[in-house]
Amino acid sequence: MSQQTGTSRRTVLAAAAAATTAGAVGLQAGPAAARDGAAAGPTAQEPPRELRAVLREIDHRRIEATVRRLAAFGTRHTLSSQDDPVRGIGAARDWILAEMRRHARPSGGRMSVELQSYVQEPGPRVPTPARITNVVATLRGSASPDRLYVVSGHYDSRASDVMDFTSDAPGADDDASGVALVMELARVLATRRLGATLVFAAVAGEEQGLLGAAHMAEQFKQRKADVQAMFTNDIVGSSTADDGTRDPRTIRLFAEGVPSSETPEEAAVRRSVGGENDSPSRQLARFVQDVAVNDATGMRVRVVYRRDRYLRGGDHIPFLERAYPAARFTEPAEDFAHQHQDVRVVDGKQYGDLPEFCDFPFVARVARVNAATLWSLAQAPGTPRGAKILTAALTNETELVWERGTEADLAGYEIVWRETTDADWTHVIDVGDTTRHTVELSKDNVFFGVRAVGRSGLRSPVAFPAPQR
Repeated sequence: MSQQTGTSRRTVLAAAAAATTAGAVGLQAGPAAARDGAAAGPTAQEPPRELRAVLREIDHRRIEATVRRLAAFGTRHTLSSQDDPVRGIGAARDWILAEMRRHARPSGGRMSVELQSYVQEPGPRVPTPARITNVVATLRGSASPDRLYVVSGHYDSRASDVMDFTSDAPGADDDASGVALVMELARVLATRRLGATLVFAAVAGEEQGLLGAAHMAEQFKQRKADVQAMFTNDIVGSSTADDGTRDPRTIRLFAEGVPSSETPEEAAVRRSVGGENDSPSRQLARFVQDVAVNDATGMRVRVVYRRDRYLRGGDHIPFLERAYPAARFTEPAEDFAHQHQDVRVVDGKQYGDLPEFCDFPFVARVARVNAATLWSLAQAPGTPRGAKILTAALTNETELVWERGTEADLAGYEIVWRETTDADWTHVIDVGDTTRHTVELSKDNVFFGVRAVGRSGLRSPVAFPAPQR
């Protein structure tokens, strides 16, 4: 038994029973708390004063102006003009680049902006070679610059026919809303000194097959970049469903369970120990709820246990396929008359992805959810590495080990656990600055995790331990 705990198995089991009772009460109170935007649960983190100041700076009027400007390029189809100065994807690219460079000026050189470009050879939805260009702004961290967190939106758009690159395709919700959100985050965070590095990306080629995101993810993989989280914001512009109902305080977060990159060997281990609900992406989703569901954002994050919407996909998938933790933000209910549609009126009904159907205060609240998440990730220690449960000997105790992080502000670690039937962590044990701890609770019955704690009190996402003989 570790020196850091004096609890007996009886004490731990009594706590589990109490948590079960409290959980039943929480189920009754939960929806109201969620509507009020209040964070709950033992792992939740109250937003510090500095983070609250960041969130107050996010401006829905700036987001609206960006969405309207992007829609005004007529079409941003990936195969549209690259060199027309007023219409097409090239004009949109150049405007985003100029705006991002303007946002970078107050950063004191910490933020750099570049075009990441390549030629896509012919394939599905790309009949001839096409240049794909991402606009990427990188805000370098001061303490852990090699630890990266990526947030993206896609600036290409489409009409009803995915190959129609001449008709108007304003793409206000899909996905000028996500690009405007990313650009607003870049503007607000450029003046902040952060521990880790943030990458703000406006990517192209999403509608033609996630092309720009796949190129960006592959570039990270080739240079062995330490991308610890990636979020895409795609269709985050409206709180109104196709039946007219509104849910302006909820954003969906899609997070896969079984990892897209899982090897046969990893699958065999998962089947033997469980963990289908404990992928790195699910831990990210829990982290988002811990740091971004509170009075400072005023939002509820509805986590959906899927990689993406039913049979659909987005720009986080190329990152998942390369073993980077990633998830997707999307509005609570889509209105399909206002995405992937030619602009037209039929029987008095307006079709088309126009700015008039966006809810810009809603987009700003989604931006605050993203900002709270990214700021907290960058300022906290990184996710623990090498987390293992020792299994060489049969015992009703559980011994966990992990590697100590290298962050200068690392204060220690916490072990979290929950019943296997619970979706979220229910218990937290402070174990101090150590890399080994024994809990007097059987690994047969519960799931465990490890998270790092910084001197400021900010916590990392949870690492789910693998077995080690």
